[in-house]
Amino acid sequence: MFTKKSNKADSKPNTSKLAQASSTKVAPPTIISKDLRIVGDVQSDGEIQVDGAIEGDIRAHILLIGETACITGEVISDSVIVHGMVKGHIKSRSVKLARTANVIGDILHEDLAIETGASMEGHCKRVQGQIAPKIEFQTEPIKSPEENSIRPVMPTRPETAKV
Repeated sequence: MFTKKSNKADSKPNTSKLAQASSTKVAPPTIISKDLRIVGDVQSDGEIQVDGAIEGDIRAHILLIGETACITGEVISDSVIVHGMVKGHIKSRSVKLARTANVIGDILHEDLAIETGASMEGHCKRVQGQIAPKIEFQTEPIKSPEENSIRPVMPTRPETAKV
C-alpha cells in the first residue's frame, strides 16, 4: 500500500536533459575592476563589465562600461551600455548612453538611447543589418626572443691604441 514500485525506465537518469541543462548554462560576466589597466585587445563571446581602463579594441556579445571605466579604442558588440568614458568608435546593434557617459567618437547603431546629461562628440549613424559581425578570435603565436626582430644594442668599448 505505501511501497513504491520501481520501474526500470524510471530508475535511469535522463542524461539528455542533463546535457542540455549544462550546455545552456550562461557563463558569468567577465569583470574588469577599476584598479585594472589593460593594454591590448579584449575579446569575449559573452558579457564583459569594464570598470577599469582598456587601451585597445573590445569585441563582446554584451558590454557594460561602468562609471569609472575609460576605454581608448574601438568597441564592437551586440549590446553596449555606457556609463563611463569611451574614446573611439562604437559599432553595436543596441547602444545606450547613460547620464554619466562621455563618448568621443562615432557611433554606428540600430537602436540608440541617450539619457539627459550624457556627453557625446562625434557622429551617430543608424545602420540596418549586421553591424557587429560574429566574433572571430585572431591569435598569433608568441615569438621567442630569438625570433623577435628587436634586439638590444650593446655599447661597444673604444679600442685603445697600443704603443
